Amino acid sequence: MFRITIDSLEEKKVSRTYKVTFLPQNIVCEAKEGTTILEAQTQAGLEPDAPCGGGGKCGKCKVEILEGSETGIVLACQFRITCDMKVNTHPAEKLDRILTEGFERSVQVAPGVGAEGQSFYVVAFDIGTTTIVGYLLSGTTGEEVAVASMMNPQHQYGADVISRANYVLEHQEGSEKLKNTVRKALNQLIGQLVEKAGVKRQEILQISIVGNTCMHHLFMGISPQSLVLAPYVPAVQEGMTLRAADCDLTIAEEGRILLFPNIAGFVGGDTVGCMLSVAFDQLEEMTLMIDIGTNGELVMGNKTRMVTTSTAAGPAFEGAKIECGMRGARGAISHLAVEAGELKFEVVDNEKPVGICGSGLIDILAFLIRHGFVDNYGGLAEEDDLEDPLAVSQAWRLQEKDGKPVFVLVPAEESGTGEMIYISQKDIREVQLAKGAIAAGITIMADKLGIPVEEIRHVYLAGAFGNYMDSDNACEIGLIPYSLKERIMPIGNAAGEGAKLAVINHDEYTYACSLAGEAEFIELASEMSFQDIFVDELEFARAVER
Repeated sequence: MFRITIDSLEEKKVSRTYKVTFLPQNIVCEAKEGTTILEAQTQAGLEPDAPCGGGGKCGKCKVEILEGSETGIVLACQFRITCDMKVNTHPAEKLDRILTEGFERSVQVAPGVGAEGQSFYVVAFDIGTTTIVGYLLSGTTGEEVAVASMMNPQHQYGADVISRANYVLEHQEGSEKLKNTVRKALNQLIGQLVEKAGVKRQEILQISIVGNTCMHHLFMGISPQSLVLAPYVPAVQEGMTLRAADCDLTIAEEGRILLFPNIAGFVGGDTVGCMLSVAFDQLEEMTLMIDIGTNGELVMGNKTRMVTTSTAAGPAFEGAKIECGMRGARGAISHLAVEAGELKFEVVDNEKPVGICGSGLIDILAFLIRHGFVDNYGGLAEEDDLEDPLAVSQAWRLQEKDGKPVFVLVPAEESGTGEMIYISQKDIREVQLAKGAIAAGITIMADKLGIPVEEIRHVYLAGAFGNYMDSDNACEIGLIPYSLKERIMPIGNAAGEGAKLAVINHDEYTYACSLAGEAEFIELASEMSFQDIFVDELEFARAVER
C-alpha cells in the first residue's frame, strides 16, 4: 500500500509583488505584498525621513497616496502595500545649514604619507548623526581645497543613535545596511570634493574620521549592542589605522584611514576631535565644552584634570520629538524677537514658516518664560493668569489642540503648510528633560572637579546647534548656568577641525589618542546625586525670579 501526499490539496501562498510609483521623483519599484511604504522608499534608493526608525511615533514620514486601495495622507512606516500604487513623498528640503567652519589651530603639515616632492591630498570626515561633512586638504601645504556636506542618509533608519542601534539589533541585515549606507555617502562626498577641486580620487592618500561611538560602530559594521545595554561601553575604544580599500572607500590603492578613538559608550571620536581642536589638556583656565546634538557631550577641566560625560539630551533640539519640530532647513523658524509689541520670526531662507528648529525652540521658550506664559514648573498659563502687558496682548495665542493646551506661533492661514505652527505642553516637557539632563551633568562635573560652577572661565559651544542658538536665551531657560552667560563662545564644527588637524599631522592623531586616554568619564546614571539634581534642574528658575 502506498500513502501519497498531494501538495495541491492545500494551495501554497505565493508572495505577490506590486508596482509602486514615487512622485515627484518618478521612481518605480517592485515591492512585495505587506511591505511598508517606508521600506519600499528605502528599496527604491530614496532617503525618507524616519526619526523614530519606523515605529509610528514621530509622525514625520507622512506621504500622500494618490492611487491605490485608498488615498490620502498616511504614515509611510505604518501603511502596508497591497496593490499597485502612486505615492507623493513630498520630499523634505535637504538640510540647508550644515556647519563646516570651526575653531582653528595651526600645526605643521606632516601627514605621515606621501613621498617628498609628491603632490597629494588628504580628507577629513565628521560623521554626525544628522549630517556628514568632508574636507579636502592639500597633503603638502595643509590648505583646505574643497568642502562638501550632506545629511546622514542613515536618518531613514532613525533620527538618533538609539533608534539606529535598535534597528540593527532588530533586523538581520541591519548592520550591513547601515554600514553600506554611510560608506556610500562618504564615497559620494569624496566624488564631490575631487570634482570641486579638479583632482583625482587616486591622489587622496589618507582619510581621518571622527564620529560619535555609535556612528563609529555603524561605519565599521560593529554591533552596537554594547551601547544600548548596561554598562554601555564601546566594543572598540582605541584609535584604528585601516586600509581604505577594506572600508570600501575609493581613493589611492595604498590609501589609509585614521579612525578616532572612543572615550565611552556615548562619548566618541567627535568629542575627542573637539578636544584636539582646542588642545584641551593645555588650557590654563577652567573650561567647559558642550556639544549638543541628538545627545549632549560635555568636557570640563584644564591642563590639570579633564572630566567628560554624556547626557540623554534626546533629539528634541533637532526637532524629532517636537510636534511642529524640524531640522534647520528651509521654512524653519530659527529665531524669535519682539518688535513694537509683536512677535517677529526669523525663518530659514525667508520662506513661509513650516516648522520650528532647535535654535527657534530655545528662543520661543525663553520668550514664554520671560513674559509669564510658562511657570517655573513648565506649565502653560491660562489667559486669566497673565499679568505681563505684552502677554496680555498676545493672549489669543493660548489655544487648545485636540483638547490640550498649546501656544500658537503661526496661524494656519499664515504658515507654509496650511496648518498652524505651535508649541504644545508636551514639547515644553521634552525641552525640560533635555535641558535638565545637560544642566545636571554640568553640576556633577563641577562637583567632581571640586569647584563651584561659577569658577568656569570659558564655555565653548561646539557643533551646529551651539553655533546657531542664542546663548543668552539658552541661559534664560537653564540649559547653561545663567552665571556663565558672559563667558560663552561658539567654536563651530570643532570635531571637523580636530579631524583636519589629525589628517595633516600624524603626531596630532597620536595626540588625539592620548587625549582620549587622559579624560575621566563620568557615568551620570551611576551617580547617586544625579536624579535629585536632574529633578531640580527641570524647573525654569528664571520664571521664579521674574
